[in-house]
Amino acid sequence: MFSIIIPTYNNLNYLKLCLKSIKKNSKYNHEILIYVNEGKDGTLEFVKNTDFKFNYSKENKGVCVAFNEGVKLSTKKYIVLAHDDMYFCPNWDIEFKTELEKIHHDHFFISGTMVQYFNGLINLDCGDNPENFNEEKLLQELPKIKYYDFQGTHWQPSLIPRRLWDEVGGFSEEFSPGLGSDPDFNMKLWRKGVRFFKGLNKCRVYHFSSISLRKKAWNNGAKSFLLKWGISIKFFKKHYLRSAEKFDGPLNEPIKNVNYYSDFFITKLKFLYIVIINKFFNEKNNY
Repeated sequence: MFSIIIPTYNNLNYLKLCLKSIKKNSKYNHEILIYVNEGKDGTLEFVKNTDFKFNYSKENKGVCVAFNEGVKLSTKKYIVLAHDDMYFCPNWDIEFKTELEKIHHDHFFISGTMVQYFNGLINLDCGDNPENFNEEKLLQELPKIKYYDFQGTHWQPSLIPRRLWDEVGGFSEEFSPGLGSDPDFNMKLWRKGVRFFKGLNKCRVYHFSSISLRKKAWNNGAKSFLLKWGISIKFFKKHYLRSAEKFDGPLNEPIKNVNYYSDFFITKLKFLYIVIINKFFNEKNNY
């Protein structure tokens, strides 16, 4: 039904659990495409012995390249972007399909809801790695936790039409390995007129919290976003996407009140500061 793109970076045990959860907890058959970064921990050999389509890079290309290359192999109308450190909970794909049946256009970006052992949209401690993961606790306790559909999602797992992905050119690889690429992608969607950004409460994944991000220094995504768009990620999420607010329908243009202009002034000061600092160091390096 969906093409699920999963970048992986030397996280074999996480990847195995992710794939197991998709097989166990999906109602429909999905096309799974894996992008292997390095794969020095046995991931490459493991993937070669499966029936999944995959791409491979000897060095870590990051999630931007992984998603872009993965989508090129896809054959389905809808793309699901995922990560290897996610456990897909029961009925996740039913919730996506049910939402699709309510939407009568192809200009949307919807996502699931991340459950984490700390600092998540839903907090529930079921372990911080595959070895101590308490699947039984998750499946018993999670249905009891109430949440709500929310605005302005830019997280994974996310679902978008393949046509819309192609229209905006996928992820911007100047954000590689990947920090800041999610809000940048949503800004590109916004510029194309997309106003339906919705996080689905009942479509849930347990997230082991950015395992790949802990491995090495990543790019400064906040700085790149600010220089590219002239506003900060925080400003975009607050005034455009209204991130994490309760969903009440398609978004509108930002309300330009005192709060908006106050935050706008601050974000423009940050923008000018970075531009001046960059100019200073560039001129210094030219001497």
